[in-house]
Amino acid sequence: MTTTGFPAVHEFGYWWHRYRRTWRGTAVISIANPLLFVTALGFGLGRLVDERNSAYLHGGSYLAFIGPGLLAASAMQMGFIHGSGPVFQSARIGGNYRAAVTTPMEPSDIFTGHLLFTAFRATLDSAAILLVLLVFRAASPAALPGAVLTALGFATPISAYAVSTDRPAKLSALFRFVIMPLYVFSGTFFPAEQLPGPLRTLVWISPLWHGTELCRGSGPIVVHVLVLLALIVIGYPAGRRAYTRRLTA
Repeated sequence: MTTTGFPAVHEFGYWWHRYRRTWRGTAVISIANPLLFVTALGFGLGRLVDERNSAYLHGGSYLAFIGPGLLAASAMQMGFIHGSGPVFQSARIGGNYRAAVTTPMEPSDIFTGHLLFTAFRATLDSAAILLVLLVFRAASPAALPGAVLTALGFATPISAYAVSTDRPAKLSALFRFVIMPLYVFSGTFFPAEQLPGPLRTLVWISPLWHGTELCRGSGPIVVHVLVLLALIVIGYPAGRRAYTRRLTA
């Protein structure tokens, strides 16, 4: 099968080749950590929450609440992990982007190929987490597209930023001051309705909150999808421009 009509497949192939050699090491952070959270919070803390019959859970169990939330949160982390450090390193002198750009591939092909691999990893890792949640009836199979969309919603604009930045400290700051607060305050661990009015409004505009609600299948599904698609639609052309500027400079 030839791939000359879609050069981005070659960049996908590079990351796939690397993943085949390193997948055991990445399984811990991508899959094991969220599953440990599900076990500790869903079955441990969840028993205490369920005993109080919280009205915010609308009659459901805490495990059924937190399971899809952790699925979405881990998808966001996947988007950050794949769209930050690997992009920054690849764009530096000696990185694989610099080698790829000497081939017939355009910078936009490199960007697209890496995003395709991110979508692949998000699908694979989210499916593994979701499989466990399904065993405990803590999620629906329909949560998988929501998790992948969440990962791409974060990875696309973050990649555009990472390829342009000159210091890894900026990516660390992004994780510390944006990703981590979103992780905690986006309805992942507790319902947003419990927060005071102003904070609740901030949560409702959080992309992760939309991803979390989408994985739970609750609220206006179309709105959740449109918010995450907007991040991709805005981030993709920004990424194409940023990759072109960085890799042709």
